[in-house]
Amino acid sequence: MGMIDGKVAIITGATSGIGARTAELFVEEGGSVVFTGRREAEGKALAAKLGAQARFIRADATLEADWQRVIEQTMQVHGRVDCLFNNAGGPSPTGSIASIPVDGFDAAMALLVRSVMLGMKHAAPIMMRQRAGSIVNNGSIAAHLAGYSTSMIYGAAKAAVNHLTRCVAMELGEHNVRVNSVSPGPIATGILAKALGMETTKAEDATPKIAQIYAKASPIPRSGIPDDIAQCVLWLASDRSTYVNATDIVIDGGVLGGRNFTQHHEGLKHVRAALGI
Repeated sequence: MGMIDGKVAIITGATSGIGARTAELFVEEGGSVVFTGRREAEGKALAAKLGAQARFIRADATLEADWQRVIEQTMQVHGRVDCLFNNAGGPSPTGSIASIPVDGFDAAMALLVRSVMLGMKHAAPIMMRQRAGSIVNNGSIAAHLAGYSTSMIYGAAKAAVNHLTRCVAMELGEHNVRVNSVSPGPIATGILAKALGMETTKAEDATPKIAQIYAKASPIPRSGIPDDIAQCVLWLASDRSTYVNATDIVIDGGVLGGRNFTQHHEGLKHVRAALGI
């Protein structure tokens, strides 16, 4: 028995990273998955790997017409939607507030916030009719504290996602539909390298190096991996979490808990030395 046997899920941004691993895990746990992304070759390859329980639809999560098409095709095939994972994302403009390009700001808000709104807008009526469903939105620890993203715009957008999640949860909860978010910490995917200007394919190939960079970012002595997020999303999609609503689950190895113990005490050594203690 899988955790989501018979359930139907839509996952955006699933041609790589967290989305791809979540699609894999959902299929492993008995679900049927419709997953989207803008890269057709990667999407078709993953669909072939996952088999009959998975279907790829090339779509841009920022476009309402694409959402209407994804929802329509999902309903034609499956007749229901039990889970929506709004995962699509990407890097945002970096640098000072004094130099942020307006078109870059607008594009980031469309990708990170409007896509989430559109997904909920079009999945909600179906789930309300069903009197059942789970929506999970991908936030970030950058939504909680400044300085945890290469981009202040990214952090602001993810804060909007987390609060929009709570607002929608208070409405849909009355219809037995749950809405929650997850806030990943330092996860080894290509998004860091993309944000720093690396080409997409090279960025995704760089994930082992990114894992090394992140290995000391939290008290847990390793980088986060996509499966860490996928496992939590699976739980939220399942019937094991039916009283969890309007909640953001931080998955960061303890980054937001404070300063790492060893780093803190190494700093105290320098303070003692400076004071002659």
